[in-house]
Amino acid sequence: MKEMSKAEAYEFLAAGTRTGKLATVRADGRPHVAPIWFVLDGEDLIFNTWHTSVKGKNLVRDGRVALTVDEAIPPYAFVIVEGTVEITDDDLAESKKWATRIGARYMGADQAEAFGERNGVPGELLVRIKVNKIVAQKELAA
Repeated sequence: MKEMSKAEAYEFLAAGTRTGKLATVRADGRPHVAPIWFVLDGEDLIFNTWHTSVKGKNLVRDGRVALTVDEAIPPYAFVIVEGTVEITDDDLAESKKWATRIGARYMGADQAEAFGERNGVPGELLVRIKVNKIVAQKELAA
């Protein structure tokens, strides 16, 4: 097992179509974990979610998050991010821009615009994770 550098951790987060597993805190303190699609903006992670989803309500109430992304093929690797979120719900152009980028990453360039149109709408939250801590390991089974 080897620790990734910060640069390697961000390269890992940006590579391919790995899904993030986002942990938020429910009002009663219980954890909630949900898969998300995301993109990077510098050192921030950006995703969209509907305002009435469990994670959306949790994030509006308590902006603390943890996110893990892993590689499920040998020799295995993972990145865990801890941070807080900034939420925008009133800039549809910005929301559509990021939803389109997310769509391009996960659905392909030919589906990006449709994904952006579907998710750049009123009620969709644009969430920016401001990273406070990263734990990143590679070659776990080497």
